Order: sequence, then C-alpha cells, then structure tokens
Amino acid sequence: MFITFEGVEGAGKSTAIRGVAASLEARGAKVLLTREPGGSGLGRELRRLLLGTSMDLDPLAELCLFLADRAQHVARIIRPALARGEIVLCDRYADSTIAYQGFARGLDVERLVTLNDIATGSLVPDLTLVLDLPVEEGLARVAARRADAGADEEGRIDAETVSFHEAVRRGFHRIAADEPGRVRLIDSRPPKETVLAACLAEIDRPGLFSA
Repeated sequence: MFITFEGVEGAGKSTAIRGVAASLEARGAKVLLTREPGGSGLGRELRRLLLGTSMDLDPLAELCLFLADRAQHVARIIRPALARGEIVLCDRYADSTIAYQGFARGLDVERLVTLNDIATGSLVPDLTLVLDLPVEEGLARVAARRADAGADEEGRIDAETVSFHEAVRRGFHRIAADEPGRVRLIDSRPPKETVLAACLAEIDRPGLFSA
C-alpha cells in the first residue's frame, strides 16, 4: 500500500506520518517512511537546492528538480519497497507539484499531470491524506518551530507570500474535490492525537487496509 501525506506549510504532516507509522508497525506491518524531496541519495542533494535560500530558481527549473527527485525516488526507493510488500508512507508526492508549481506558480496543470505520470511511471497512491488548516495558522506554526530550533532564516518555500500559500491550499482543495476516492482532507487544527485518529480512520476504511 502506498499512502501519501500532503498539506500547506505547518500543517503537521511530519507529526502525523510518524504517528501513523508507529500505529501500523504496532499492528505488525512493515512500513517504509520516506519524503520528497530527499527520499533518495539524489533527493538529499536536491533538497538543499530546492528548500534552501541560496538559489533563485526559475519555476521551470524548480519543477525539473522536483521531477528528477521523484523519478529517482520512485525507481530506487518506493517501487522496491512496495514489491517487498511494505506499506510506504511518503511525506509529499506528486500532488504537491500540482498545488505548488501549478496552482501557486502558475504552470499548466494538465502538463504537470502528464510530467508527473512520466516521472512516476504512472504510480498513483492508494490513499492521500491532505492535512488542512488556515494558511496563517500553518505559517505561525512554522515560525514557532523555527524559533524553538534557534533558526533565524526562513526556508525558500516558507518565505513565499501569504497569497502564494493560499493558492497552494486552494490547489489541495481542488485535488481533493476532483479525486474523492483517493484524497481525503484532514482537519489538522485539533490536537495531534485527534489528527492521528482521523488519519487512521481513513486508512482503516473497508477494503483499504488489512493487518
């Protein structure tokens, strides 16, 4: 099974995905926890460029780097894990490209769908959980986390305008509306235990997961 976690900055994806992994492992499942960008060796190198502030990336160049990361990630990490019978939990995947590079950067969404299909070899998640909350609340969480870590500098994506992040959120809502069989919106404003329970409830829908 292949499950992806999406959402705006600060939505709590990392916390939720770790909780889901622990819960599934407690059931006896073999779980691979991974992320984009950065789930492969190539991806870790590209992550520095994509999320750091040292590069002023053109939207098309940014897209190509994300797609290169995804192609390597699917070929070398995700597909082999699925072939071994593992449950793959991925923090961001192709829907992020549609939301960020399409709805927020303004690149053609239909072309992005085609390019994602090429990069992934048509690998579509069985379930996508979009953790959703108001943009300003998410950005406040990011700022608080950065302050706790003693980091002064925002990441390249975090530093985008509020209107950019609002466009990303609209993109995820559109994806969820267009693909209700695969994509579920999870309200990530409540405490993390409540959010985790909501994620597990979606995973436990009849026919999707069996321990």
